[in-house]
Amino acid sequence: METTTHQTHPVSTYLTIWMLLFVLSTFSYLVDFFQLEGTMRWFLILLFMFLKAGLIISVFMHMKWERLAIRSAILFPPVALLVFVALMVIESNYVANTRISAFAPVAFVAHE
Repeated sequence: METTTHQTHPVSTYLTIWMLLFVLSTFSYLVDFFQLEGTMRWFLILLFMFLKAGLIISVFMHMKWERLAIRSAILFPPVALLVFVALMVIESNYVANTRISAFAPVAFVAHE
């Protein structure tokens, strides 16, 4: 009969992560409380969101303790999709700006 070992993690690890999640959530709410606007607002909101998601995935979903092959197989496709979306956004801005400059209405000058 084979014996299996069960890996347990200290409770302090989970309490530390919960505290970090609480602090990051507080920072997210402070972005709205201080009424930040524009690029800074969205940068901070996305930063805190990605940090919280990373903590949850790594500790509560046990990715921190998985093999590199499994981590790569799970994390590589979303990262590749984000890169492709970023490239499409850059391309769409280029196309939009080119169309605006090429097809902009020409001011008609009245001939005398």
